[in-house]
Amino acid sequence: MTKLNINGKVRDVEVESDTPLLWVIREQVGLTGTKYGCGVAQCGACSVHINGEVMRSCSIPVGTIKATDRIVTIEALSANRSHPVQKAWLAVDVPQCGYCQSGQIMSAAALIAANAKPSDADIDAAMAGNICRCGTYPRIRAAIKRAAGMTTADLREVLTGTET
Repeated sequence: MTKLNINGKVRDVEVESDTPLLWVIREQVGLTGTKYGCGVAQCGACSVHINGEVMRSCSIPVGTIKATDRIVTIEALSANRSHPVQKAWLAVDVPQCGYCQSGQIMSAAALIAANAKPSDADIDAAMAGNICRCGTYPRIRAAIKRAAGMTTADLREVLTGTET
């Protein structure tokens, strides 16, 4: 039995230690916002936050995660889409097909929490590992800039797991 802190709730899961975190999140816990894309940590669709750092859940074996690690999925970023990045995504009309968007949003939220006023170069570097087949990169950059103009206190709380 493995204990995982996912979205502020400690969960007992019974899986092999080499099972990717992505499959635990989706299949064992039932949180399907985190997507499977490539399976080799290259596309970003499976991005989650672990202890405030954006990570690719498809390449993280559950056995490497400690019970004290805080895992945050797209579902916990905001219960009602009020997170600054989510608001900006809607305002700028970023998604087309939407498949990559949860990973894009998780990466953008981590970027803004770490760097309140990212430059274009900062955004490009932080988002380079996220692939959008629809090519909405200019809108993604615009949404990140818009979200960066909003408060980052809530972002830090969510990423560090101190949200109440």
